[in-house]
Amino acid sequence: MEATVNIPKIEVVESVTLQARETSIIVVDMQNDFVKPEGKLFVSTAPKTVEPIRRLLEKARAKGVKIFYTQDTHYEGDPEYTIWGEHVKYGTWGWKIVDELKPVEGRDIVVMKTRYDGFYGTPLEDLLKVYGVKNVIITGTVANICVLHTAASAALRWYKVYVPMDSISALNDFDYYAALRQISFLYKGVIVKSSDGINFD
Repeated sequence: MEATVNIPKIEVVESVTLQARETSIIVVDMQNDFVKPEGKLFVSTAPKTVEPIRRLLEKARAKGVKIFYTQDTHYEGDPEYTIWGEHVKYGTWGWKIVDELKPVEGRDIVVMKTRYDGFYGTPLEDLLKVYGVKNVIITGTVANICVLHTAASAALRWYKVYVPMDSISALNDFDYYAALRQISFLYKGVIVKSSDGINFD
């Protein structure tokens, strides 16, 4: 007997305008191992998010928005390899952020992390405080893993979270929508239809 599941609706907005000086973008784990087909933990929907993220970053840089990247980082014998296999090993091609979204040296900040959460054991919280950030726009992969955990940590620290739907990716549709539901419902984040709908004052 099949169980019937009622999927709750996710509230989606067409556009938002945010204060540039109070806003940052966090690009989560857009690394070769996740984004490129030859990567060790390829997310098949990740490549199509590259262009929406790139456009958002271009717009943000023009307005002086601070941009952070999380870079998932593992070392020899990392316990996480028992879950996912070896991936994003420090110094390898797979560990590097994709060329299309390469951070601007001297402007953007890359935060290496060893777990799903971009705040766990990293200076991200302190850096956001230093720059007076109140709003975080979270993009990247994987939606229900590192994106969700980072969004959750941001919300639990009372940052307002915004997620453009075309700028996150997941291993399957269920995980994608589950992540959006949690961010919207549990963490009171704002789900924006497209990165093109995010603007800065």
